Amino acid sequence: MPASARREFLSATGLLVLKPETVFGSQANSAIEIGIIGCGGRGTYIGGFFQEYTGARIVALHDPFPDRLEEIQQKLRLSGPRLYRGLEGYRELVTSRLDAVVIESPPYFHPEQAEAAVAAGKHVFIAKPLAVDVAGCQRILEAGRRARGKLSFLVDFQTRAQPAFQEAARRVHEGAIGTLVMGHVYYHTGRLRSRSKPGASPAEARLRDWVFDKVLSGDIIVEQHIHVLDVANWYAQAHPLRAFGTGGRKARTDVGDCWDHFLVQYWYPNDIRVDFSSNQFLKGFHDMCIRFYGTAGTVDTHYNGYLRITGDNPWPGVEKDDTFRAGAVANVKRFVESLRSGAYVNNVEESVESNLTAILGRMAAYQERMITWDQMMRSGEKLEARLKL
Repeated sequence: MPASARREFLSATGLLVLKPETVFGSQANSAIEIGIIGCGGRGTYIGGFFQEYTGARIVALHDPFPDRLEEIQQKLRLSGPRLYRGLEGYRELVTSRLDAVVIESPPYFHPEQAEAAVAAGKHVFIAKPLAVDVAGCQRILEAGRRARGKLSFLVDFQTRAQPAFQEAARRVHEGAIGTLVMGHVYYHTGRLRSRSKPGASPAEARLRDWVFDKVLSGDIIVEQHIHVLDVANWYAQAHPLRAFGTGGRKARTDVGDCWDHFLVQYWYPNDIRVDFSSNQFLKGFHDMCIRFYGTAGTVDTHYNGYLRITGDNPWPGVEKDDTFRAGAVANVKRFVESLRSGAYVNNVEESVESNLTAILGRMAAYQERMITWDQMMRSGEKLEARLKL
C-alpha cells in the first residue's frame, strides 16, 4: 500500500522515550545482556538461540511460575540469573541492569510489557502476536514508534527473515505473476498439548494453558495463524479492507474456550479476494500455505515447505524451507547485531497490520457478518482477562 496511506492508518500520538542505557555488553567489552519475560517452551527455545548464535548473556528471567524459572535455568545451563516472579515481576526486570528484553509471555500481556521495556530504555525482541485486541495493537504501535531510531524493536515473524520467502515476495512485487486476482491462504494443523498440572487452581490452569484461552491468546486465528496472514499482507502489499467469516468449536471442546476452526473471506485493495481457513484439531495432515493467483502465474509458498512460482515467469524456488527454526535464528542474529552496530531495527508497523488483519477475521467470524477495517478500528475492542493468581 502507498506509504501515505500506511501513515494515515497508523497515525498515533508520538511520545518521548527515555534515552537508552549504554549497551552494557559493549561497555564491558563482553556479551550483550538480556532478560527473558516468559520462560515456557518458546522462551526457552528462543533463549537458546541467543546463547548459541550471538553469545548474548541471559542475566534475568521473569515468569509467574517458579518451576518454569527452574526448568529454563537447567535447560540453558544458566548460572545465577536474577529471578522475578508473579504477574508483575517483569516491571522490576525491565528496570534492572541489562540491554534488551525478550518477550515470550502470553500475548495478552505483551502491550504492557513492551511499553514498560521501551519506557525503561530497553531494546525489545518480541513474539507474535503483539496483542489480542485492537486497543493492545494501538498500544504496541505507540511503543514501537517511541522506540524508532533509539532502540531496536523486532517482532519475530520468521517468514520475512527467510531468503526464499523474500525472493518470492520480490518476484510477486515485480510482476512475476501479473496482476493479483485472488488468494488461497490456510493454516491447518493438529491440536496443542495441555501444559496444566494436577492440582492447579483454576487461575493457574488457565494461565498455564493460555493457548486455549480466547482472551489470553486472542484465539487460534490471532495467536498461531497470524503467520500466513502476515505473508498474505506482504505479498498483497496491503491490509484487507473488510472481511466476512464463520467458524466454531466442534472438534476440540474438552479444553479452554478457543474455537478450533475459522473460515474467512478477506477483501483487499484492487478487488483482490483472499479465501482463508484455519484449524487446530487435525490428525494426519499439517500444512501452512500462502498461494496467490495472478494474470500471469501463481505463487505457491508453504511455511516449512516448498516455495515456487509457475506460469509465464516460472521460478523453481526451494523444495523445503526451514522457516520455523532458521527464520527465528535469523531474527535473533539480526536483533543482536543491531544492538552492536547501532543500526536499530523496527518492524512494528507491518507487524501491527498483520495482527489487526487476524483480529478483523476473528471479529467477522464471531459475529458472522461483514466487518470493515474502519469498523474494527473504531470499535477500540479491549479484552479483559480478570486473572488473579
